[in-house]
Amino acid sequence: SVSPDLHLHYVQACQKRGQPENPLIAHVLQEADKNDETRCTKGITLKIAGNNHPRPVRRVTDDDFGVLASVLCHTAFVKGLDLAYNVLTDAGAETMATFLQENSSLRYLNLMFNDIGRSGAELIAGALHRNRSLVHLRMTGNKIRDQGGMFFASMLQRNSTLEKLDLGDCDLGLHCLIAITTALLQNKSLRAINLNRPLLYSQEEETTVHIAQMLKNNPSLVELHLSKHEMKNFGVERLCEALYENSSVRYLDLSCNKITSDGVKFLGELLKHNQSLIILDLNANRIEDAGATYLSEALSLHNRTLQALSVVNCSISGKGLTALSNAIKSNMILSYIYIWGNTFDEDACMSFSGLVQTGRLKPNCTDVTPYEVDGQAQLAELSHGLQREYYWSPWHRVVADSAANASLALVAVSEY
Repeated sequence: SVSPDLHLHYVQACQKRGQPENPLIAHVLQEADKNDETRCTKGITLKIAGNNHPRPVRRVTDDDFGVLASVLCHTAFVKGLDLAYNVLTDAGAETMATFLQENSSLRYLNLMFNDIGRSGAELIAGALHRNRSLVHLRMTGNKIRDQGGMFFASMLQRNSTLEKLDLGDCDLGLHCLIAITTALLQNKSLRAINLNRPLLYSQEEETTVHIAQMLKNNPSLVELHLSKHEMKNFGVERLCEALYENSSVRYLDLSCNKITSDGVKFLGELLKHNQSLIILDLNANRIEDAGATYLSEALSLHNRTLQALSVVNCSISGKGLTALSNAIKSNMILSYIYIWGNTFDEDACMSFSGLVQTGRLKPNCTDVTPYEVDGQAQLAELSHGLQREYYWSPWHRVVADSAANASLALVAVSEY
């Protein structure tokens, strides 16, 4: 079979509907037509994101997507569609829902930071009750709120294809999070979920308790993001209790919470026994030197599984940073560490400078680089870190994919 000319079909569809061409869509389709060999063998992802362009672009509207959907509806080689940072509304979500029901080849869909609300979430989630091809969906930043999230919870009870779901920054609420964790007690296909920054008005940490209970009974979840959950030491203790019984979670994100050194003590004890965690993100918690010491003790003497640790902006001073550097010297499995935003003294600078200069820490595996001033070691920041390209990705990548650290390519959940 001959692959269709996407740009030609798009022009014809625009003329038929009396809809003016969107220059961004036209350009992306022209580039896709040039890449004929790749699309015939592996399939392609159409990146029609409305941000991060050298010049301003006309973002994709509901009407623009209506034309595009008619072109792509039965195009089997288009495996991914990136429509992030456009202006799609609930009307566009209705077109998307129809598209998802008719298309049987799309595996990756990125709708982050559009203007989709509760009714749009209902339509898209409803389409996924029957869709059997989509593997990765990003709804990040669409204000679907608690009601919209409930529709995705219902979808998770029926869908057995979706492996990665991102509902971060969607203003989810208490009832929605509880419904999602309840659905994950039965769903065995989902491998990764992002629940960052819900709107929680309770200090009782009910959602953390439900998530912990789910982890005790879910054998399939690999990646879990719980950033900005107002989580305190009580919640961390509940999670750690659950993770003693869980052997599937590889990537745990607890960044931007209210965890102190007392909470990190539970994590330190967990790391002494857990043989599955590979990535641990504690960025922007107040763990201080005591917490860093708990982690370094576990990593030095017991744990030989963790490969990546982020303690950026964690109120750690030289004593704690030196303890972590010593842990890296004795633990050859721990290969990625991110420490910027803490208080460096001379000993900490010397320790991490030595790790980089001897090759124990590779330059793209940490967020600091050594230099000297008047014979004294100093550290400068590098633009590396966990989820570095969560909200955007550069057109001209200056580092390898493995250093971009969306998931460090360490877990078996990938973006199609």
